[in-house]
Amino acid sequence: MRGVTVRQRKLYEDIADHLEQMIRDGEFAESDHLPSERDLMRHFGVGRPAVREALFHLRKMGLVEVRSGERAKVTRPTPQFVIEGLSGTARHMLAAPDGVQNFQSARLFFEIGLARHAALHATAEDIATFEAALDQNQNSIGDLKQFERTDVAFHYVLAVVPRNPIFTAVHAAFAEWLLEQRHTTLAPGEDVKAYEAHRAIFEAVAARDPDRSEQAMREHLEYVTRRYTDVVGSRG
Repeated sequence: MRGVTVRQRKLYEDIADHLEQMIRDGEFAESDHLPSERDLMRHFGVGRPAVREALFHLRKMGLVEVRSGERAKVTRPTPQFVIEGLSGTARHMLAAPDGVQNFQSARLFFEIGLARHAALHATAEDIATFEAALDQNQNSIGDLKQFERTDVAFHYVLAVVPRNPIFTAVHAAFAEWLLEQRHTTLAPGEDVKAYEAHRAIFEAVAARDPDRSEQAMREHLEYVTRRYTDVVGSRG
């Protein structure tokens, strides 16, 4: 029989697992303070370094908040926290060959779904908010920095429609991860083209036409991808 290497668990991992289970079981609710480091040392029969490593591990998971001089407090991990934890990995993936293209494709898939969903499920209030975002986008034409902000805000409305915080977190992540793409593609005259694409998306959603909404979003984002590729390619 071939030998198998078994990783030896570290002491802090056992402590962290035990505390995590206690939080899941409701022994410590959100906003509750955990016992002091000294009490945890006594409870687990370990030294301070193991307790601190365990608390640091739980903090990285978004389960506790740790402040100097205070007992750790139980928190609830949010979708935004989870996405932000991926940012470092995302930057490395973007730097890889075809990295930007892969993220562009993922964004296309995501936002097409949002556009279809909005056409089918957006409320009258959602449509009004969407129209207001479109108007702000139009009013910012000629001011590229402001246009960039209203561009993000316009797409954000679609992420809000499903009432799912994971979608708004993912939208914010794509906006951050593809920020360089937005900087690269925006230029005098391109803001007008982007606005016209946004108007086509809005009109399709407001008309409750999911196929047209999908097509408008696809054409918009595929154009952005082509333009990014052309601009980067022209730099040599």
